[in-house]
Amino acid sequence: MSDSASQRDVWERVRARLKAAVGEDVFASWFARLELEELVDDLVHLSAPTRFLCSWVQSNYSDRIVEAFRHDAPEAGRLQVTLRVNGQARPRLAPAPVSAPEPVESAPVAKVAAPVSAAVEPVAAAPVARLVREAQKGDALAGSAIDSRMTFDTFVSGEANEMAFGVAKQIANAAINNTVTFNPVYIHSTVGLGKSHLLNAIAHAVSQADSSKNIVYLTADHFMYHFITAVQRQSALGFKEWLRKVDLLLIDDMQFLQGKSATEFGHTLGALLTGAKQVVVAGDAPPRDLEMLDERVRSRLSGGLVVPISTFDMDLRRAIVQRRADQSTARFGMHFPPAVLDYVARAVTSHGRDLDGAVNRLVAANQLTGELITVPLAEKTLADLIRARDAKRVRIEDILKIVSRHYKVPRNELLSARRSRDVVRPRQIAMYLAKALTSRSLPEIGRRFGGRDHTTVLHSVRKVEQMIKDDLELGQEIELLKRMLEE
Repeated sequence: MSDSASQRDVWERVRARLKAAVGEDVFASWFARLELEELVDDLVHLSAPTRFLCSWVQSNYSDRIVEAFRHDAPEAGRLQVTLRVNGQARPRLAPAPVSAPEPVESAPVAKVAAPVSAAVEPVAAAPVARLVREAQKGDALAGSAIDSRMTFDTFVSGEANEMAFGVAKQIANAAINNTVTFNPVYIHSTVGLGKSHLLNAIAHAVSQADSSKNIVYLTADHFMYHFITAVQRQSALGFKEWLRKVDLLLIDDMQFLQGKSATEFGHTLGALLTGAKQVVVAGDAPPRDLEMLDERVRSRLSGGLVVPISTFDMDLRRAIVQRRADQSTARFGMHFPPAVLDYVARAVTSHGRDLDGAVNRLVAANQLTGELITVPLAEKTLADLIRARDAKRVRIEDILKIVSRHYKVPRNELLSARRSRDVVRPRQIAMYLAKALTSRSLPEIGRRFGGRDHTTVLHSVRKVEQMIKDDLELGQEIELLKRMLEE
């Protein structure tokens, strides 16, 4: 694919797929500042503004990026990320892999506030006291950027999320009044049901009421980035001390926390709870299913207040669509008939972001074509969105349960290092199903299967693919497992 214009179009579509797959926060952290340099033969050549970002993306997201390219460029098979300096990417290197991480020139998130950068400044021998003093300078809001649109006023509540909404408002009120309510609080749900909105709303409400509060909102990816950078720059103690001096700590996307950063989060959590500081965490699974955390941290989270957000019912979906339509009407003066709102609420059943996207599509269709917003227009405009969301979202946890039950192998043994045949084959099949039925990358699957390397996952996937070709009965058995997971 040599035409630069067509390559730019492909890159925009790839970016949209990645944002839909990983969510806005993760996309902003690791993908937003990537640029496509060229797509030659089977090589995808991207550039990034820092060496750390080059290495992190190459190590953690290669498979996912290549997979996103294959929709438009089936020949894509390799990824190389090179450093971009002063707007120019370095040439492609002979071997594709990027070298090990070096100290970064700038943070991958443009809006991280001063306290974090001060806490990890590149001064190898700086005394901890000085780092802490400098970490305390700057704005009250630190860490990841707070989205000012995500407030309690813009949150639409209903039966599925009213408990989480009430708890979030209670936390904010308590923090404003210098008290601590339930601690820690853990909010969990599948993607797009409002966890990030509530964390942003808490931070926004407290900061608006008392700007002197030291509030830190961090996505798990940002937490890992800052911790790794602090270790590289020999300022980890300052980073830890800075975190432990916060009044309100909010950690989002807990499921992405891995390795030593997960251990450090456990230490930070313990210190904050001992000091009666409020901690709020959000993730896509209950604490007991966060395999990357040790048992002590999972127990700490479970021992607080665990608040689920369930799938939206028809009434809540209708209320969300109505709110978004009212906003569009106020802004653009267009009319959304009740029948259209009912159709969208019935047809788009996945999550809130898709409901937002559906309304945005109708607005765009009206503005671009001049057609009135009607049910036929909605059917035509939203057809691919509805088809794409028809299939059930399969989680790795679902796969582990089904495979464990089908092969009568305890779940913990699927994640263990045992190499006996009665464990290895079900484990390989589970990894194959995870790759086939989820959007998780090979490194992510490896981490969920007991911290295995992505090459182990790839070997398992290829092994099972070959077994399916050679053994018709096994192929039928795996198809049965797929149907069980997709029902």
